[in-house]
Amino acid sequence: MSADTITERVARVAFNADGLVPAIIQQHDTGEVLMLGWMDAEALRRTLTEGRVTFWSRSRQEYWRKGDTSGHAQYVKGARLDCDGDAVLVSVEQIGAACHTGDRTCFDADDLSPVEGAP
Repeated sequence: MSADTITERVARVAFNADGLVPAIIQQHDTGEVLMLGWMDAEALRRTLTEGRVTFWSRSRQEYWRKGDTSGHAQYVKGARLDCDGDAVLVSVEQIGAACHTGDRTCFDADDLSPVEGAP
């Protein structure tokens, strides 16, 4: 991909008032949802050009590339923008745990499934 193509792709994203977009991270071969992180335009550009997922940390106010300290890297296999342009789905090859707790996914901690027979 050329720099212009990346620039055009990033320009299609509808970033929120803080300049961020939610990025849903999904295992490419199983469809398993691993985590959600936040990206600004630069984090998205890095993700698309470097092949490793980069996020913007809202609490630390800095970029972080998944796996740099934990070794649990995310290698980009593809990325899609949703129909409104306000969310990104990144398809990855996850190495190790995706969650900071050490779990495979951030979505296995608290089951909020509907209760049978509830209105």
